[in-house]
Amino acid sequence: MLNLQITKLPEVLQPVLIQNWDKVEARVSTLETPPDRFADDLARVLTGSDYVAEQFSRTPGLLEDLLESNDLYREYDADTYANSLAEKLQVADTELLLHMLLRQFRQREMVRIVWRDLTRISDMRATTRDLSALADACIDQALNWLYKECSGKWGVPHSRANEDSPALPQQMVVLGMGKLGANELNLSSDIDLIFAYPEKGETEGGRRCLANQDFFSRLGQKLIQALDNMTADGFVFRTDMRLRPYGASGPLVCSFAAMEEYYQDQGRDWERYAMIKARVVGGNIQAGAELQSMLRPFVYRKYIDFSAFDSLRSMKEMINREVRRKGLHGNVKLGAGGIREVEFIAQAFQLIRGGRDPRLQQRELMNILPLLPDTVGLPEQAVTDLTGAYTFLRNAEHAIQAVADRQTQELPTDEQGQARLAYSMGFDDWGSFIAELDQQRGKVTEHFANVIAPSEDEGSEQKEDGDSEWLLLWNSDFDDEEGVAFFAEHGMDDPQAAWKAFGNLKSSRNVQLMQAVGQERLCAVLPKMMNEVVGTENPAETLGRVLQLIQAIIRRSAYLVLLAENPGAMRQLVQLCSASSWFADTLAKQPVLLDELIDQRALYSPPSKAELQTELRQQLLRIPEEDVEELMETLRYFKSAHSLRVAASDITGALPLMKVSDYLTWLAEAILEVVLDISWRLMVEKHGAPLKAPGVPCDPDFIVVGYGKMGGIELSYGSDLDLVFVHDADANLFTDGKKPVANSVFFTRLGQRIIHILNTFTTGGQLYEVDMRLRPSGNSGLLVSSLKAFQEYQEKEAWTWEHQALVRARVIAGSDELKARFEKVRGEILSRPIEPSELADEVVKMRAKMRDHLGTSTKEADEKFNLKQDRGGIVDIEFIVQYSALANAERFPELIEFTDNIRILDAMEKVGVIPAEDAETLREAYKTYRAAGHRQVLQDKSSTITDHDLEGCRSEVSRIWDAQVASQQSA
Repeated sequence: MLNLQITKLPEVLQPVLIQNWDKVEARVSTLETPPDRFADDLARVLTGSDYVAEQFSRTPGLLEDLLESNDLYREYDADTYANSLAEKLQVADTELLLHMLLRQFRQREMVRIVWRDLTRISDMRATTRDLSALADACIDQALNWLYKECSGKWGVPHSRANEDSPALPQQMVVLGMGKLGANELNLSSDIDLIFAYPEKGETEGGRRCLANQDFFSRLGQKLIQALDNMTADGFVFRTDMRLRPYGASGPLVCSFAAMEEYYQDQGRDWERYAMIKARVVGGNIQAGAELQSMLRPFVYRKYIDFSAFDSLRSMKEMINREVRRKGLHGNVKLGAGGIREVEFIAQAFQLIRGGRDPRLQQRELMNILPLLPDTVGLPEQAVTDLTGAYTFLRNAEHAIQAVADRQTQELPTDEQGQARLAYSMGFDDWGSFIAELDQQRGKVTEHFANVIAPSEDEGSEQKEDGDSEWLLLWNSDFDDEEGVAFFAEHGMDDPQAAWKAFGNLKSSRNVQLMQAVGQERLCAVLPKMMNEVVGTENPAETLGRVLQLIQAIIRRSAYLVLLAENPGAMRQLVQLCSASSWFADTLAKQPVLLDELIDQRALYSPPSKAELQTELRQQLLRIPEEDVEELMETLRYFKSAHSLRVAASDITGALPLMKVSDYLTWLAEAILEVVLDISWRLMVEKHGAPLKAPGVPCDPDFIVVGYGKMGGIELSYGSDLDLVFVHDADANLFTDGKKPVANSVFFTRLGQRIIHILNTFTTGGQLYEVDMRLRPSGNSGLLVSSLKAFQEYQEKEAWTWEHQALVRARVIAGSDELKARFEKVRGEILSRPIEPSELADEVVKMRAKMRDHLGTSTKEADEKFNLKQDRGGIVDIEFIVQYSALANAERFPELIEFTDNIRILDAMEKVGVIPAEDAETLREAYKTYRAAGHRQVLQDKSSTITDHDLEGCRSEVSRIWDAQVASQQSA
């Protein structure tokens, strides 16, 4: 029985050791002859790390293995991790087994590293090198395994210098950034990676051919999953890909040429800072060296570059704001005098002089600091102070993280946690430790201020703003009469409403409770904002909307900083809120969308459908597949951000009406495709795949059909989605999983899951409201129909209005094969011979019923006009189109080729079922009505208007209705 000498510990720590000893006692009792120092080391480790105790407890043989191999007490060679892991992965014959072996290897080696760090067998630099070497091995060995697996499926990627040269195989290059690149990982670091490949080309020798870009994107996705996904065995390393070109919205993998072009044309100061530490950590080492040589001119300028001070000062101020916003003053990395300030000092000189002095072109901070006296004249004492402080702070960081393998640098606030950290750092009590910590951080703060001093003109702009009359108003005690008079003098169109909105903000509880830093930020924003507001066409209305947003963000004052520091974003915000209350409401509900205002290129250039699809899938890439809540939040942000962009383009006239609807429809399509993928994967994981025939799984033999505005490519802001779900599998067969269910049950639950993801309200709002009433038999029918049942219903039971709806039906997502079969069925149904007079009777009867229930009342008809439902409105145009399609599709199949009204009208004109001038009248009226409807939505108003300017459109549409439909009724 080991003697752990528990009583030697401070009383507050004794329960920690006892609890962790209880977890491992059974494992220790089987050890035969542990080393002499083992008992003391075990007590120190169990006191400092619950994580190690947990791993010993849950993994039989782990402690015995580490002792028998002497791995706890020996240093590894440079290639030990890689060789050991390569040997273990030889038995991996599936990705699932690869994931398990990687995680088990990581847990074993992490226990070893934590043990050696807490017992000080390894010093700080040895610990960070070990952690970095472990990460290198996991990345490279996983990449090698996955490369072989992917090459077997899709062939080996090749490229040719020219048509006559032989094709050369390619491997991906993985750049490790940040602490990984510098061999400085901490105990719970995430790893920042960038993926690249040498040249464009395509794969050869596989079952199917892929472009190199596609191959390496898929390989990169699998590598991220192998490292980052949380399983029953934990994770390997949290993986962050946001440092790649264009960040999270950029392609996952870039060619070398694309990388070079990006950094040459668009690289920013912080990316220079990040690239200092870049190192090839996996894949083709030789090609990686070529890539880094290509990028070196971006990082290290040939001239002495003193602009680095300003950029680093800005970066530090951003960190300071984050520290204040999140209350991170006890953070040993980001707080004042923390690890990040030491790194900034070293890297400032690397950026400034690295291009002229190759000695500074190194990654590891502890190699750079000793060079600074000779290269830049930094005092020797400063280097001594910074080296000691950095070592102390990194040791403290490791001790904090060793407790639970958590990614944190925050000092503990509870008594036991503080005693634990002090003990792991070799101090008798918390007071002694904190005194030393304060001393070390004070040295860093002093040297940081000497190197990266505040700019001389800092605060001058704020002083100018402080003289603003708007701030005098804010700080005054004006009564109502004085306040109204002030706004009248400053050009407000409704000074009373403006004063009321201003006063409501000023007296609000949120403003009264603001801390000093928040007040300063608000005062930095108000003058600029008010000057923009008074320049709008509707200043009082605009002020009310903008102050609604200010009220929403007042407690998260980082958003105020965003507006104060980005005058362009401020200007856009005011202009767009002036034009649209919908825009203001959306931002007030989701202030995070303010970030979208910064980049005006993206704000007014909505992406294409393909770009939307790519961007969305890239954003979802880093989210663990099992984290459905996070997937849902990402989808909601994506939808809101892009709706905001489209609205901005719509409001400013950068996009015509038809393009607005196109983009909003494409956005919904991209989201529906992903929602179907997510829902299908979750269902298959639970029940297995449904079978199309015995032994033949569906792939997926399911489609989402859009009706109404979705089918007609005519979505507006806030439109709901009219959807119908169709499958083509044998309902009597079962799925092939461990928990099989009938195919009919599988597809019903699949439909329910899709609706749940779309309909559910989360903190990010609702994706879309889904209406399923157009399915066969409406609300009383099955949620999901087979194609055969759908066809039989349409042939035998469907009402005329359901065939009208089918004119606008379009497959949005799902199986391409089933889509083709559905379109064939749709064509057959819509092309059936029909008596025009009977059809006209039904259409007119349905139209009258809708107008009676949904249109403007008779008393209001002369004063108001419902754009959609009143006589001569949108629905009349839609019914004219649908009547013509149903009445003439047998003779003219081109009438049902498209689902949107404009192109059907084009076809009607082409085949001669409507005069050309009438077709043009209907097209222009339809676009006019929809443009007016969009404006109403953006102003948060109903579709009923009082605009008599549309009287001409109404009368013309009514005339054509009478000629095209009403006149065809049976006598």
